[in-house]
Amino acid sequence: MCSSAISFISSPHSLILTHVFPTKTNPIFNCRVPPLKPPSFIRIPYGSFKKPSFFTSSKPFSPLMKWQDCTVKMEIDVPASVAYQLYSDREAIPNWMPFVSSVKVLEDKPDLSRWFVKYKAFVRNIEYSWLAKNMQPIPNQKIHWRSLEGLGNRGAVRFYPKGPSSCLVDLRISYEVPQLLIPVASVLQPFMENLLERGMDRFAKFAKSSSSTR
Repeated sequence: MCSSAISFISSPHSLILTHVFPTKTNPIFNCRVPPLKPPSFIRIPYGSFKKPSFFTSSKPFSPLMKWQDCTVKMEIDVPASVAYQLYSDREAIPNWMPFVSSVKVLEDKPDLSRWFVKYKAFVRNIEYSWLAKNMQPIPNQKIHWRSLEGLGNRGAVRFYPKGPSSCLVDLRISYEVPQLLIPVASVLQPFMENLLERGMDRFAKFAKSSSSTR
């Protein structure tokens, strides 16, 4: 009974397999084996196997938050001075803005106000708040603000006279998309513009009614 042995001789470029038979009739058999390739690895993002839902995303969270801009314009049948005075009353804004539940002006700092939003949308009850600072206004022409804490936002309302008894109200708002609503950001902007348009329409009726009672 004969025995055999297998030995390996390696080099930087190949691996030689030597099959050795101890008998004289069997020569040494050499087989050159190509070099082995290093194993390949597939990188799988964390959370890829989580079940996606309407309010979750498999994309990693980015610290850079997304901002959106909305603009609404409407001509209303009151003088610019009347529209300006009505919009300057921040605590009255919930009377015409459908998603603003309340606004509270700080007694010791009247340029600051606390805003609360409560609205049902995208199959959720949405609630946010922020502290806003009113910047120096231009009487009968411009009101503008920016948030100091809470939901990031800034904006301005401008009033352009169109005649002795009418004006154009131009509302521009920029807001930070909350992380919860990032999955629906593409539809959030038209949704917000629709809300603002409804609010502007209600403001036009509110201003007309207030003007007629004076």
